[in-house]
Amino acid sequence: MSKSKLRSRRSHSPAKTEEIQSDEKTKVKENSGPAPPAFATLSVADVAGLVKRHPVPFVFLISLLAFMGVEYTIPMIPTASQPLDLGFLMTRSLHAVLVSSPNLNSVLAALNTVFVGMQSAYILWCLLVEGRPRATIAALFMFTCRGILGSSTQLPLPDGFLGSGVDFPVGNVSFFLFYSGHVAGSMIASLDMRRMERYKMAWGFDILNVLQAVRLLASRGHYTIDLATGVGAGFLFDVFSGWYLESKNNQKIEYGAVVREPLYYRCNCDFQQIKQSTVAAA
Repeated sequence: MSKSKLRSRRSHSPAKTEEIQSDEKTKVKENSGPAPPAFATLSVADVAGLVKRHPVPFVFLISLLAFMGVEYTIPMIPTASQPLDLGFLMTRSLHAVLVSSPNLNSVLAALNTVFVGMQSAYILWCLLVEGRPRATIAALFMFTCRGILGSSTQLPLPDGFLGSGVDFPVGNVSFFLFYSGHVAGSMIASLDMRRMERYKMAWGFDILNVLQAVRLLASRGHYTIDLATGVGAGFLFDVFSGWYLESKNNQKIEYGAVVREPLYYRCNCDFQQIKQSTVAAA
């Protein structure tokens, strides 16, 4: 084979052709300049498709614009005044009933204390009887953070607070207003019940949680923001405890053992997988 033919074949080899094509593409990109911003290529149909595909963020966008208008026009509360709380306004009639009937207030406080005991008993049961520490760790995280935040910003006691000797903490002692440990503890227990497919118990706890929130508003034992943040804190610290346990599950100790929650430690496990892992471990 002649040298000219070899040169011709090398110049038209696939590898050489790909290099030429890539060089040409690079030159085209350099000549065309930077890519246009994403919004410049959007059409009306694209925007409608985004809204249809992501309705929740779109609702959040509308609420952002609405609350920006509220925030920039709402009158500020004077320094010497009590906070304006919508939950207090909604429970004015119930508050008046409790003011006129101290015995009823004490009965409701006692029932609420029983509910707090139910939360604590369930969380301890998970740890001591079932050997699942997640709910206990979540409660420890939650109450520690509550103590830090409650100490950092001490809110004034609401006007018209109705205490009781049988309320929790028992004996009319002082307590942190922000955030509600009553609500957060109930959320931690309810989430654990759902993981274990104890749905009836979970719905029962949720209903009791709503009732205790109404009672706390009516007795002026918490601001509305305390209760709302308590719900979020229950979710947040349940997730944190799951992350903590998963990190420990993947971390070997010096003597080769692995710290593993026996029944449940991952958020995306279903109940059948939990039972199978328990049987395998046994």
